[in-house]
Amino acid sequence: MDLTKFDEDNSKSCRVVSAIPEVCKTTDCCLGIDEAGRGPVLGPMVYGICFCPISMKKDLENLKVADSKTLSEDEREKLFAKLSEANSYIGWAIQILSPNSISTSMLQRAKYNLNAISHDTAIGLVQYALDCGVQLKEVFVDTVGPAEKYQEKLSKIFPGVDVTVKAKADALFPVVSAASICAKVARDRVVKSWTFIEDLDVDAEYGSGYPNDPKTKEWLAKYMDPVFGYPQFVRFSWSTAQSILDSKAVPVHWDDDEENGEKAAAKQNCHSMLSYFARKKSGDTKREPHRYFTERKLETVSSL
Repeated sequence: MDLTKFDEDNSKSCRVVSAIPEVCKTTDCCLGIDEAGRGPVLGPMVYGICFCPISMKKDLENLKVADSKTLSEDEREKLFAKLSEANSYIGWAIQILSPNSISTSMLQRAKYNLNAISHDTAIGLVQYALDCGVQLKEVFVDTVGPAEKYQEKLSKIFPGVDVTVKAKADALFPVVSAASICAKVARDRVVKSWTFIEDLDVDAEYGSGYPNDPKTKEWLAKYMDPVFGYPQFVRFSWSTAQSILDSKAVPVHWDDDEENGEKAAAKQNCHSMLSYFARKKSGDTKREPHRYFTERKLETVSSL
């Protein structure tokens, strides 16, 4: 698994793939999808697919693949080596979603939530396999959100494929377990070799990366710059990170804030729902722009 491209620029998402076995281009195949790192506040989320001929499911099962969460890091590495050695009939691909791209997507003006990101990433990987000529007939997916709706969505997009979406699919279907191992091995390696482009001397003892881990919370508090916030290793859209920024970072006023909510509604001669329940304070006035802008006669415009 060559992760050089992502290591060189971990601010962008990246796809890493194996060679496509020739047998997968001529024989009906099954494919599993799973992710690693959905919950942590630190590091990337990685989606993985693994595929093989339906007639060779038993061969895959004989490799003793299992849900990556039940395996140690060493066990995952050994199983991934076995999957790589079986490249005559097993193929895989991973999509590494950088923490930076996850957070900017979730906080952009047109919200793009984590479920939508997950769905689109999974769809993109299935389409990649099809575009490479893999003869997909069965797809097994570990659910994100309601299983029935997700299965219906995937079935409409890929009408020629029998799609099964289930909770705990990584423990039920070996091909999903294999995808889970590919994703987790990639995430573990990326996190271990993370290069801080901010040129920081950072302590690597950040715990599991999950929001409720005391070590992770301590690391977040230690490496939060009061002006610039966090390095790109942190998913700043997570509430754990945001609460630390809100309480310890320098307050920032954005002029755009005044165009949202009640003030934006007032421009259109209507009122936000909140205006019916809260009385305006008599001293409330629009904040004056900083003198830097007034002295240079700079104004905010909505179009050019």
